[in-house]
Amino acid sequence: MLRSTLLKLSENRNFGTWLTSNGTTRRMARRFVAGETLEEAIAAARRCNDAGMAASLDYLGENVANTSDAQRTRDEYLEIFETIAHEKLLANVSCKLTQLGLDVNDEFCTGLVLSIVERAASFDNFLRVDMEGSAYTQRTIDLVKRVRARNPAVGTVIQSYLYRSEKDVRDLLTCGCRIRLCKGAYQEPEDVAFPKKADVDANYIRLMQILLSSGFYHAIATHDPHMIAETIRYAAANGISKDDFEFQMLYGIRTDLQRRLVKDGYRLRVYIPFGNDWFPYFMRRLAERPANVGFIVRNFFRS
Repeated sequence: MLRSTLLKLSENRNFGTWLTSNGTTRRMARRFVAGETLEEAIAAARRCNDAGMAASLDYLGENVANTSDAQRTRDEYLEIFETIAHEKLLANVSCKLTQLGLDVNDEFCTGLVLSIVERAASFDNFLRVDMEGSAYTQRTIDLVKRVRARNPAVGTVIQSYLYRSEKDVRDLLTCGCRIRLCKGAYQEPEDVAFPKKADVDANYIRLMQILLSSGFYHAIATHDPHMIAETIRYAAANGISKDDFEFQMLYGIRTDLQRRLVKDGYRLRVYIPFGNDWFPYFMRRLAERPANVGFIVRNFFRS
């Protein structure tokens, strides 16, 4: 019930404005968000690189309502790739399509994404298109395939809690698309998503096995020790090298496990979000760990 409430609140901009005006909430968010500026995100990526980890920078934002805001976001992403190259960081970039005008016009959004992918390719880099709620799943896959047909420096994300995901994985593999596999962090109805964690986990393992056996380089995104152990076990049993895939984890979550995987010789990439529009992302992280809500409630009126 609490998880559902938090996910619903993540979509409420008025509540977000009210909550983020509090200093305690902003400080709490810094556990999951590197900062509000590109400079802060670059510094976080540098720390990851120094610890033997790659990074994926994500300029936070969703559901822009006009072409001007989408174009400004595109320009931010172009700058991120420029800065990564200038700083010689081991990092790529993640983005959301609704931040780039998907709600405005598919063709317009496709053009912006293609321009970002072309900039990424010019630096021998890569753009990962994040997956949003299930209402956007097919449109996201279709757009990624259109862009990838013109430039392969783009991949996307598949969420194991959706019933349709195995079909989507096999579809994307036919064009060699690189995939990040995650469980999913949005509130979804039972007619499109597995309601039970055990079924989500079982589907995750099934999709992980398909991806690792595909011969393409994919990302296994999880903080779940059981999912990690299953991935390691499957790779070892099938002669899949540690260099043939990577684990991915979120900034500020299970840093102990991140260090352990790196020590064991696995590739690890940290997803580093930043920007002013951090509230929806922060609420989804709270939904994954509701115990943090008590801390915010106890301290909200003290700052």
